[in-house]
Amino acid sequence: MMDFVLSRRHFISGGITCIAASVGLSMRDASAIEPIERIAGSRIKLGCCAYSYRKYLTGKSPQMTLLDFIQLCAEMELDGVELTAYYFPTPITVEYLNKVKRTAFLLGIDIAGTAVGNNFCLADPSARKRQVERVKQWIDYAAEMGAPCMRIFAGSTPEGHTEEEAIKWVVECIAECCEHAAKRGVMLALENHGGVTRSAKQLLTIVMAVDSPWFGVNLDTGNFRTVNPYDDIAQVAQYAITSHLKTHVTPRGRKSQPADFARIISILRDANYRGYLNIEYEAREDPRTAIPKLVNQLRALL
Repeated sequence: MMDFVLSRRHFISGGITCIAASVGLSMRDASAIEPIERIAGSRIKLGCCAYSYRKYLTGKSPQMTLLDFIQLCAEMELDGVELTAYYFPTPITVEYLNKVKRTAFLLGIDIAGTAVGNNFCLADPSARKRQVERVKQWIDYAAEMGAPCMRIFAGSTPEGHTEEEAIKWVVECIAECCEHAAKRGVMLALENHGGVTRSAKQLLTIVMAVDSPWFGVNLDTGNFRTVNPYDDIAQVAQYAITSHLKTHVTPRGRKSQPADFARIISILRDANYRGYLNIEYEAREDPRTAIPKLVNQLRALL
């Protein structure tokens, strides 16, 4: 099997370079990571995020466990599952992680990744350090259950500080986490999740500054609130190592509208994307009835 390599095409826009310079990153640092050069042709696998069933995975008496979720996804003949950190029973044990791994394997479904909630934009250095340690702990959990990838967040600029400061903190924290991720064999995927990652330009400023082959983007198709979210999706697609598909997009100043799935898939194919398209369902209809229909709709496009 051919491993991916990092291309060295020089395409970085002047806007990204200027932002990188403003947070103290040199041109060499700013161009540390280039688009992933993959073998010709895309291969998109369909998965689902546990977050889609949060209604049933949370509460005093959850109606569903992560093991139930894995089985449900296997029954829908999905390729993989993203197991969000929020829904693991605590304390987390090796025995439980192994049970998750065994369940997925016997059901013939991949643990495509896990996802942790974190905030690297905290002004207090000791608070950021605790966030880094939390992410490192979840890297260990991911490795234990055989998850090759973990979604992380950046955060939002705190009051009294500049976005340039916040981005610098994020870059430092991610770089430290990537060192640990490399040791455990887990890719880290930064999601466009508002705050300092609310546009492709801001997200790529961070991506360019983290020089690690264990780092990439979790492309969330519904999280850009820009004038044309599809343009941002296209800019980021070549850096995506995993992805979330939402049912809607929300252009700046306009109402939320149904996502053009065919257009999104075309963008991913143009980028030779090879990986998971994980459904992250947030719409009103009950996920137990909506997601099977969504799976069939997406299969017809893939």
